[in-house]
Amino acid sequence: MKTGFIIVMGVAGSGKTTVGELLAQRLGWNFYDADAFHPADNIAKMANGTPLNDADRAPWLAALHALISTSLKENRPAVLACSALKENYRQELLRENEGVQFIYLKGSYDLIWSRISSRKDHYMKPQMLQSQFEALEEPADAWTFDVTLPVSEIVDGIVQLVE
Repeated sequence: MKTGFIIVMGVAGSGKTTVGELLAQRLGWNFYDADAFHPADNIAKMANGTPLNDADRAPWLAALHALISTSLKENRPAVLACSALKENYRQELLRENEGVQFIYLKGSYDLIWSRISSRKDHYMKPQMLQSQFEALEEPADAWTFDVTLPVSEIVDGIVQLVE
């Protein structure tokens, strides 16, 4: 599998950042967290417990698309932790970008609720998890990993697939 960019996707609390950071470290690639690309208005909206709509996400997706395009053009492989919940979001990220692989971290609502409920100082509020599951369109073309597996096993599995 020839890939120069990996997007670790899933709902909030699925482990995207944890898996993504460790994976990037193991591969010697750059790591980016899509949360850092949200405009301030989006962060404020989520911090108030209001889910984002597609219009809110448009500039965020455009910024992430630019990041992916630049990384690929400059041959700087990277891992991005990004919810990418809907197929049209994933298609926007992929548009004219070859060499991108999605990793889907899949877990049950109850398990992820328990994870997200214990978070402190994160703008993504637990009550918004239901909206994430409602928006989620599971990808058909991603490498899927069960979030009940230890993080090290998930990362080992991804590294084996990449190599």
